[in-house]
Amino acid sequence: MKRLEDKVAIVTGGTSGIGRACAVRFAQEGAHVVVAGRRREAGEAVAASLGGRSQFVPADVSREEDVRALVETTLRRFGRIDCVVSNAGSVSSTGPIADTDPKAFDDDLAVHVRAPFLAMKYASPSMVARRMGSFINMSSISAHRAGFNTFGYEVAKAALVHLTRCAAIELGEKGVRVNSISPGPTQTPIFAKAAGASPEDAERGIENVEAAFAALLPTVQAMPGMIQAEDIAAAAVFLASDEARFVNGHDLIVDGGITAGRPAATMKAAWRTLAEGLRFASGT
Repeated sequence: MKRLEDKVAIVTGGTSGIGRACAVRFAQEGAHVVVAGRRREAGEAVAASLGGRSQFVPADVSREEDVRALVETTLRRFGRIDCVVSNAGSVSSTGPIADTDPKAFDDDLAVHVRAPFLAMKYASPSMVARRMGSFINMSSISAHRAGFNTFGYEVAKAALVHLTRCAAIELGEKGVRVNSISPGPTQTPIFAKAAGASPEDAERGIENVEAAFAALLPTVQAMPGMIQAEDIAAAAVFLASDEARFVNGHDLIVDGGITAGRPAATMKAAWRTLAEGLRFASGT
């Protein structure tokens, strides 16, 4: 039996990157998948590739009415919701604090904190009525370590992890689990979008992302290589499955060891530099 056999899952931001990988993997594991996103053509193509058990619902998760309609459409089509993966994200336009337009900060919170809250607000009643269900909120290692992204994005992702915990202790009493995933740098189009590429060009240039990170990653990540969207989808499948039935309020970090500390090679290089400086200072 497949791990998500006949479960009904909503995946927001399902048109590309981690969201698309989650939609594909969930469908492979037997789930009915509702793919949500702003790009209709891309979303319909993803849903069509998953077969008749899935459908696309256009939704801008920063709009409350879109999130409510997404939940209502899913319930009308499938009669229940077993899992919501709140994955939709956007590139932050925050910069130096003194120079940042407050609206840019509000936009980060709207997409990365308010939208997952709205998903839980509208989808949890049907789950509570059945005393089963799972929410998976896509956070980031930026929730745990500053300096990997813009401040607005990092603050929002940190807030999302704590929102997850707060929801977990409330909904857990009613049989509904709430967890989050914090990926490290993952090979997705979002980095090219942040550099100004269109969504379509970012998709076409996806193979350039790992090459662009080639020099940086070994200085901060102990494990070689770059995380793939499929790695995050595998973690999401586990959290959505009955195998994780007592995992609640947990943030699952998938980062190759970045948050564990500096790679050994980086540490040794730093110690060599320090030792050379000390020898120079002592005149030896």
